[in-house]
Amino acid sequence: MARPYKPGPKDFVFGVGDGDDQRVSLADPQEAYLAFAAFFGEREADTYSIVDERAGQSLVLLLAHGAIARVEVADRSRTDYLKIDRPNRYMPSVMRFFENGHAGLDHFGQWFTDLADLDASPEVRGAARAATITTEAAAIEEVARIWADSGIVDPTDQYYVFFDSHGLDDDRADRAELIELIGFLGLERLDNPADSPDGEVRVRADPRLDVEFERWS
Repeated sequence: MARPYKPGPKDFVFGVGDGDDQRVSLADPQEAYLAFAAFFGEREADTYSIVDERAGQSLVLLLAHGAIARVEVADRSRTDYLKIDRPNRYMPSVMRFFENGHAGLDHFGQWFTDLADLDASPEVRGAARAATITTEAAAIEEVARIWADSGIVDPTDQYYVFFDSHGLDDDRADRAELIELIGFLGLERLDNPADSPDGEVRVRADPRLDVEFERWS
């Protein structure tokens, strides 16, 4: 899990690649978020960057690609990319970065090391992400990450519902990944009731998931 945010002034550089960077020193994540929101609202660009110079980390909003990138500033060969399927997900990524840097974004979605991978269909991306997970512990943690975003526990405590009230067109990459991980972990997938949304996925309760879900609740 991400380490708690440590309060105190932090130095950031906001930029859009035109050389007119804005340097700020801010005391807490909310103040930093509001400052960047104002910077974002005053400019029209395809790319926005936030650099935490002391931590040596940056977050880049790649609007033209529908993606975000997190970069280790001290080592530009180390870059991860994440597809943003909905425009309203950009600013939550910014808040998580201000709260705890790259660690705050670990469970924001499916990260890839090649921007070109994001051009694949959501189903291909989901299956590819699942293929990188090779241990039970990592698979359980990833299932919990998916559940925490939009899942519920059935009132009977007999099964979990993933993508609660969602349709098949929503969360396609996460759904594809989840289905692969269900098989990897040997979980029992249940049929959906006739009146439930077609995007929901139901899995019978499992003690391994109970423990991990408690950490994410």
